[in-house]
Amino acid sequence: MQDTLLPILYKDEHLVAINKPHNLLVHRSSIAAEESVFALQLLRDQLNCWVSPCHRIDRKTSGVLLFALSAEADKAVKMQFENHTTYKKYLALVRGFLPESGTADRPLAKENGTLQDAVTHFRCLKQVELEIEVSRYPTSRYSLAEIMPETGRMHQIRRHFAQLRHYLIGDKTYGECKHNKMFEERFGLNTMLLHASELSFIHPITGANVYITAPMSDEFTRILTEIGMV
Repeated sequence: MQDTLLPILYKDEHLVAINKPHNLLVHRSSIAAEESVFALQLLRDQLNCWVSPCHRIDRKTSGVLLFALSAEADKAVKMQFENHTTYKKYLALVRGFLPESGTADRPLAKENGTLQDAVTHFRCLKQVELEIEVSRYPTSRYSLAEIMPETGRMHQIRRHFAQLRHYLIGDKTYGECKHNKMFEERFGLNTMLLHASELSFIHPITGANVYITAPMSDEFTRILTEIGMV
């Protein structure tokens, strides 16, 4: 990973966005003290300048990750994320057949137990039923979900879909172990199938609308192909 250049999706003198690979931490964290490679340091060395992440996506999530190249831009964009005025879209493979569309809005607890409002909209893009027995069922069903979180709470998408019992495939914390094990053994999956596909916001300096898209990872595409979704 140290020798691999991070894919640049957008860059100007104030901001840069990358397509973060699966299994790469955004920055140093006490949760993963054993890790020594991070998106922040890789991008800083790649561009040879100061960078600061404007938001975070999970280690095992791929997709659009935005960095500021100045303190002024950093503060202004972070304010948009805090005020929930950015637009984010994700793709995820989940267990079961999703309804055509829906919203999860159960509040989520912070680490100290305080509840926070959380709203996640979604719609079902595709469904597939595999002739593979998982648990007590002779077949297994999956949906490709398009997800639009209105708020940005910690692990919001993963927690809301766990509450709906449409667990994300590859999610070791909130997911369903039997389905994760099947995807590991049958398809060699070693990450979580959640991808930050789109981000839009107001440019903090120019005031222009910025719209950034990230192509799905090869691993995500491979899995969808092998189960007949693409």
